[in-house]
Amino acid sequence: MKIPIDDYSWGVMVANDLVATSPTVRTSGDALPDPIALAAFLTGHRLRRAGPPTDEDVRQVHFLRREVRGIIETETADQAVAGATVLIRRAGLAPTLELRNTGRWEWLVPTAPGADLADELAALVAIGILGVVRTLGHGRFRPCAAPGCRGVFADISRAGRRLYCMPDLCGNRVNVANHRARHQERA
Repeated sequence: MKIPIDDYSWGVMVANDLVATSPTVRTSGDALPDPIALAAFLTGHRLRRAGPPTDEDVRQVHFLRREVRGIIETETADQAVAGATVLIRRAGLAPTLELRNTGRWEWLVPTAPGADLADELAALVAIGILGVVRTLGHGRFRPCAAPGCRGVFADISRAGRRLYCMPDLCGNRVNVANHRARHQERA
């Protein structure tokens, strides 16, 4: 895999979505319980592997998910950078500069040949985390604002006002609860 440094948002989206698959966040249980679910996650994020994920890949990705959550929950930028640096060292090689089809040169971080799935994901997520710290600041790492949700995320929105780890789920729950509360007040 070759990870574009200029597009750290891809890595952040994978990191946010990976953390959101946890049973810690989802009341319905683990969203990555088996290789089939992991394969769907990878496909949904434009990630391809030579073969299908294995049970061991699932186990390793679960460990990675905990590591990523821990980095997003860090108290300082230095801690986030240190954590992301550990992740990128698992499979990331020295950055390279490659000429793309568009005629533009692009920074890429290749991963080691034969790196396992979790280590390649770790390198991708690390680039995303480092990009957020460098470009937007550590203040963009946040807990979900939905009552009762234990999710965390890195906000890469332009305005920097994202409130929910899963806006379509957590944000919707809050909106429905607010709507019901307004209707009860009127009644």
